Amino acid sequence: MNRAFDGGLERSCRARPGAVRPGGGDWVRQTADGDGLLRLEAFFAGHAYDPHRHDTYAIGLTDGGVQCFTYRGAHRTSAPGTLMVLHPDERHDGEAGAAAGFRYRMIYVPPHRIAVALAGRARALPFARAALTRDRRLRRAVAPALADMARPLEELEADQVTQEVAEALLSLDPSAATGRTRGASCPASVERARQILDAHCDRVVTSAELEAATGLDRYTLARQFRAMLGTSPYRYLTLRRLDRARTALLGGESLAGAACAAGFADQSHMTRHFTRTVGISPGRWLALTNATRHDPSLDDPSLDDPVVATPSPHQRVPEHGPQTENQEQRRQGQPLAHQIGDG
Repeated sequence: MNRAFDGGLERSCRARPGAVRPGGGDWVRQTADGDGLLRLEAFFAGHAYDPHRHDTYAIGLTDGGVQCFTYRGAHRTSAPGTLMVLHPDERHDGEAGAAAGFRYRMIYVPPHRIAVALAGRARALPFARAALTRDRRLRRAVAPALADMARPLEELEADQVTQEVAEALLSLDPSAATGRTRGASCPASVERARQILDAHCDRVVTSAELEAATGLDRYTLARQFRAMLGTSPYRYLTLRRLDRARTALLGGESLAGAACAAGFADQSHMTRHFTRTVGISPGRWLALTNATRHDPSLDDPSLDDPVVATPSPHQRVPEHGPQTENQEQRRQGQPLAHQIGDG
């Protein structure tokens, strides 16, 4: 049964006394990201939590070992790579299912954030009936938040995670939807947001700043932005930062310096996004780029302007003339070695 949007639930997700034992192997780390959003990473060798409930969605990933818990009257077992989805106010516990213990990461999303993200598109909170899932959409939604637990999420980043989690949850419970969707209807507002992100990608841009500039609330803006530009505001901001980072690297800046100049939190923050976007690390990309820039053979004009030899009577010459291997690769859409990382 779907829960109504309103209603205050108790916040009681706490490890039992003594569950986190310094020196005993168990540990818990958590990061608060504002407006009720919380991320947690933990390891337990045995019993972890007594039965409890919390007032948030809890969406987590088992990283290692076997994680067991009782939820909605049934015993559940989560293996590495499995997503757990716990609805607000649902009682559950937690313990290791093997002697090696278990390690997991979890994000807690308050219902009010989900409600605002789905405003006008859902009649109730989405309810995920399966406590264990490998749903790809939900996995993609929580992945950015669970990738770097030590770094606080930027406000735009947290809003993106909330929006995508809300959409993923709604896809798991179509009965919660109203059936109404919204198309891109505010192009001027989206363009204004895009201009701000372009101009200020080297610093933190807040959701409140974009709301004030566009006149749209953050979740409506996120939907409109994606409808018009095909990506989220935070992803767009990240790509512009990567553009600046590449320019800085080509200008001789160090990796750490390029990360700082482009607006990333640090070098590892830049490296993760760079590798995810380009497919290779920034150091590798720079080495490949510098190799092509300094290789005289790549400046040989014959590669672009080949000497046309007189064909033999039996040689068939294409209408567009003889081709070098590089030109043929371009014609067929195959990437050249020196084009690695252009995307």
